[in-house]
Amino acid sequence: MNHTHHILNDLVEVARDGETFYEHAATKVDQPELRILFTRLAMAKRNIVKELSVEVAARGEKPAGSGSWTGSFNKMYGDVRAALGGKDYAYVAQLEESEDRMLKGFEKAINDKDMPASARLVLTRLLPEVKQCHELMRTRKLALKKAA
Repeated sequence: MNHTHHILNDLVEVARDGETFYEHAATKVDQPELRILFTRLAMAKRNIVKELSVEVAARGEKPAGSGSWTGSFNKMYGDVRAALGGKDYAYVAQLEESEDRMLKGFEKAINDKDMPASARLVLTRLLPEVKQCHELMRTRKLALKKAA
């Protein structure tokens, strides 16, 4: 697997991590609006996985079929934090960290001098959605922290 495929597949894994974590958290939180938000963001991540996977496949490689160890650990840590109290805040805070990871990965990939133009175009097209998801979770985290 070359450098570009590795970077794109890393982003596929991170997006899968987000999708799985949002789906999981949607079943755990108390606030109905968070359940709806998490379900919507899981779908956004699913779409990102799909688009990145198409780009990986177009380059003759197999897209990553699962998430990463880091994503699994992040989800587990979210469960532990939630069990200790402040369940909704705990999940939002962990998901916001997941969004940080995704945003940094996208920015790094877009700025990679070896990234082919076609892949950079896909990443650039998806970046506003990545930024919007990140901002939603950051804003929600700050609001929940302020309300506590």
